[in-house]
Amino acid sequence: MSDTHVARAATGAPHRSPTAAPRSFVWSRRIFLTLLTGFVLLPVFVMVSSSLKPLEDVQGEFHWIPSGLTIRPYIDIWSTVPLARYFTNSLIVAGTATVCSVVIAVFAAYAVSRYRFRGKRVFTVTVLSTQMLPGILFLLPLFLLYVNIGNATGIALFGSRGGLILTYMTFTLPFSIWMLIGYFESVPRDLDEAALVDGCGPLGALFRIIVPAAIPGIVAVAVYSFMTAWGEVLFASVMTNDTTRTLSVGLGAYANLNDVYWNQIMAASLVVSVPVVAGFLLLQRYLVTGLTAGAVK
Repeated sequence: MSDTHVARAATGAPHRSPTAAPRSFVWSRRIFLTLLTGFVLLPVFVMVSSSLKPLEDVQGEFHWIPSGLTIRPYIDIWSTVPLARYFTNSLIVAGTATVCSVVIAVFAAYAVSRYRFRGKRVFTVTVLSTQMLPGILFLLPLFLLYVNIGNATGIALFGSRGGLILTYMTFTLPFSIWMLIGYFESVPRDLDEAALVDGCGPLGALFRIIVPAAIPGIVAVAVYSFMTAWGEVLFASVMTNDTTRTLSVGLGAYANLNDVYWNQIMAASLVVSVPVVAGFLLLQRYLVTGLTAGAVK
């Protein structure tokens, strides 16, 4: 035993591993993470405190600690604007767009990752290249397309939930396909061969072997699609009307020509973020990759 170890044993000082990080680095990391946490939580604190204040207090000088608390803004948000209708529209549109994107992306990604066909490379490049274009470029073409389809066939896509769902799928589906292609290719092909030997067809191998093994990737795609559709503003502001308006656009109704209900805006913002936060907390364990590690012996 070295003299240093003997001295530490005599003084009772804890033994420190030679590979341990320096204390200066540990404390610097703690300070940085503390500051970063405060920076992230500060806007949330302002939202919560403002949502519990009367309107005159929010419009006046800002105080970190409210002088009086009230839950009235959380009650008034449902009557000031039709928030329940906006909430329902967002759930239907975002949920349907997510389900359709995931289902189509699973089949498309499985075909690309497991089969060879003519135009495969062109298809994958086209899917990936759509992510290089800003979404605003598709706004006018989709608007004209929906209006012309409605005039020609009577199918109301403009101003309807169905049209908004198709709109969201135009930019969530390509990313979902591209992401699942890479994830399915990481699943060992030996699993497919084992399923075929056991009597499964291609669809049986997909749903019994590949999909359970690729749950983290599928959940990640679903979370991305839902969050994109839930918070989208540009297309929702153009493609909807008073009946089909979603939350992202409906929150602007709390500001009118006479007043801006800041406390209700903060309260409504917290309420509409609950589904996304709750869904993320419930599904975060599936976002960890590596479930297929060790699947093939």
